[in-house]
Amino acid sequence: MEAHEQNLEGQTPHTSSSNITQEENTQDLTFTNRLDLSELQQNVQNIKQEIGKVIVGQTDMVDMLLASLLAKGHSLIEGVPGVAKTITAKLMAKSLSVGFSRIQFTPDLMPSDILGTSVFNLKTTEFEFKKGPIFSQMILIDEINRAPAKTQAALFEVMEEQQITIDGHFYKLESPFMVLATQNPIEQEGTYRLPEAQLDRFLFKIVVDYPNHEDEVEILVREQQLQNRIKTDAITPFLTTAQIVSYQSLVTEVLVEKHLLKYIADLIVATRNNPFLYLGASPRASIAILKASKAFAAMEGRDFVTPEDIKRAAIPVLHHRVIVTPEREMEGITSTDVIKQIIENVEIPR
Repeated sequence: MEAHEQNLEGQTPHTSSSNITQEENTQDLTFTNRLDLSELQQNVQNIKQEIGKVIVGQTDMVDMLLASLLAKGHSLIEGVPGVAKTITAKLMAKSLSVGFSRIQFTPDLMPSDILGTSVFNLKTTEFEFKKGPIFSQMILIDEINRAPAKTQAALFEVMEEQQITIDGHFYKLESPFMVLATQNPIEQEGTYRLPEAQLDRFLFKIVVDYPNHEDEVEILVREQQLQNRIKTDAITPFLTTAQIVSYQSLVTEVLVEKHLLKYIADLIVATRNNPFLYLGASPRASIAILKASKAFAAMEGRDFVTPEDIKRAAIPVLHHRVIVTPEREMEGITSTDVIKQIIENVEIPR
């Protein structure tokens, strides 16, 4: 009996040591982010829920608008009339405590109508600069392809450098600054196609499709229940200017491994060598994918980028920056088709 007890006593330390080892191994497997992204992730979810109070579906569009904001980019939203392009952009602005301006582009719109103009003050006998609607933080440009080229060109400097030069004076715009533009891809009468240099200023081109049958029914149910209430009244702002600027800075610190940087470069170079493309992507496109993939990772609560983040960013970043050859375009091949093929063919780093 005593020998049996001694044997049990001898086994006890061994079992305890084994448990300790397992606990240590478990602790080794757990890890925490270098960056605290929990607040950012939670506020992103809050904004999605707020916009979801009004907009049915269109989750991809909302995700890309938020990623564009976090990456300090601008977005071009393309879709037929009535698919909630404008109202989603307005809801996005309303869910943020930032300045908001809406500019309706028309064929007679002049650059001074956007940027502002110098007006002579009779009292002081001096010219005073009256700021235009572009002097805000979130700018919604409705039907951007309705205005002529000289008016579109007025946006070049402000979208790239966040500043305006008028009469030899520089005016820096307040951060965060974001341009959301909409356009209709179908109706081309009375429109002015955006040149490649203008398109290149947009981080994303977001293509909005029709809702599915289930979402269409939900839209009608909500409209029936709305009665005399205004759709946007229920939206609560979640982020302040200071928070957005802080989050934008945080996103830049998201880690991207060197082999993933090479993966981005491989995708971009593949667009330049593809026989289906007349024009490939520029280095600005590779930088755009880098910034967008960091934003997508941060929105998921990760402080590191994965190949899936890069693939997710590639299509909305690239399909307005490349041009399909006329022969392939006549066959019905689109830039999105070519980009998808490139993504499938380029080897994913492991």
